[in-house]
Amino acid sequence: MRTVAWLLVLLMLSAPLGGCFGEEEVEEIKENVFDLLCPDGIANNTWYHYTNATDATKVSDVFNGTSVLVGNNAPACASGTYYGIGMTTFEPTVGVTSADNLYMTSWGNGDSGATAIVRCSGMIGMANVSDYVCEDVYSVFLPVANSNDPYLYVDPWTDRVMKFDMHALLGMTVEWSDNEGESWVGPSVATGWSVQDHQTIASSPYSALLHPTTWVFCVNGNYPYPVCAASNDGGLSWGPELPGAPNGCNSGGLTGHMMGSENGNFYRGNRGCNGGEGYSIYRSTNGGITWTEHPLPTETTGTAETWNFEEAQVYPDSDDNVHAMWMGSDNMPYYSYSTDEAETWSEPMMVAPPIGLNGTGFPVLTAGGPGQVALGYLGDSGGDTWNGYLTVITDVFSPMPLMTTVQVNGWGDPLDTTADCGFNRCGGFGDFNDIVIDQYGRPWFGLAHNVGGEIGIFGTMAVGPSLRGNGTLTELPSGGPQTL
Repeated sequence: MRTVAWLLVLLMLSAPLGGCFGEEEVEEIKENVFDLLCPDGIANNTWYHYTNATDATKVSDVFNGTSVLVGNNAPACASGTYYGIGMTTFEPTVGVTSADNLYMTSWGNGDSGATAIVRCSGMIGMANVSDYVCEDVYSVFLPVANSNDPYLYVDPWTDRVMKFDMHALLGMTVEWSDNEGESWVGPSVATGWSVQDHQTIASSPYSALLHPTTWVFCVNGNYPYPVCAASNDGGLSWGPELPGAPNGCNSGGLTGHMMGSENGNFYRGNRGCNGGEGYSIYRSTNGGITWTEHPLPTETTGTAETWNFEEAQVYPDSDDNVHAMWMGSDNMPYYSYSTDEAETWSEPMMVAPPIGLNGTGFPVLTAGGPGQVALGYLGDSGGDTWNGYLTVITDVFSPMPLMTTVQVNGWGDPLDTTADCGFNRCGGFGDFNDIVIDQYGRPWFGLAHNVGGEIGIFGTMAVGPSLRGNGTLTELPSGGPQTL
């Protein structure tokens, strides 16, 4: 009887247990796409977000019932780093050639105190940081004296490396190299009736008489607008300096970097014609002869009132879409795009990461494939700790464009700690910085490491999404202070 009783107890217990194990209940767990993105997890200086510093890892990625994180808008593991050029820099301008050489200006470090043109070979695609070499390739019999505003530009269509020097207020000289800096032609003189300051130079495939591309420069000539001149023979001679804005424009003469487009247009950004209110993009469709104004959507963002307030940046992508960046009245970076040659603009997007930056400055912008952009800027993460930030958007046309932001310097390795550095002329940053994208889709952000002695550095993504097509970048070794 005792045995039978135990059997009855076991039968009673086995019924609910059998229900648990015999009919397994599966709890549905939604996997976060960011959880498995990086083998070691997301780095502490990398952020995935949408506009207005909305953390993409903590909100739904669904728009109209469908995930937006697809195609070019899908996330990729990313991390930031930088590599030093071994020389100081001031107002660094940069360039890249199809031979995979990177270039940066180095103020006063060339022969006889001239501006050095630093070529970094082996940096693109390196396996170890010891693989790259940076050296001054501006070696000529009579070097042009150092200028107070050196400027470097590499023609994306011909690989011509242009060295553009402004000598106080006396005029400008132009030199160029068609063999990666091994030899130089010039100088030619690019001076007209105007005094010169804060120049910019660019090229485009606009029809030229004696060269595959047309070259245009614009300067602040102490007029109510910039003045611009064009060259149809690759920089040997220059036409007259003409107004770089419509008649009656009162924008002020300071301008951001000018860029050329595949369709031959030229674009530059600065204050609006109405007494400098708002920001505008100025477009030339005839090789820099005349310009039209195209206001940016700054009604809601306002405009910064800092040292480099004129720095509205513009860059066309490979399909002639036009991309613009500026600093708002809250000292945050904003971005907008145009698909009709700057005639109309998308709603502005605030692109800073969700980390509560106290302010940003020194904006730079570049574009690669259709709707693929990189935006660089300085940001204060607290207590005047100024870092370099690189935000890439791989599909600006998505209904919810994903932004991937990396801090190119590590925590504890600030680029500057001066009060309000990002709002003023500051160390090697000078008035402006620069940025380019190489042929593989990797952005290279040229700036200075002021704490490290104003050494020029290239900030980039050691790993991340490509800005030319739908793919990821080959991983580069970590750089940082060891390369200064």
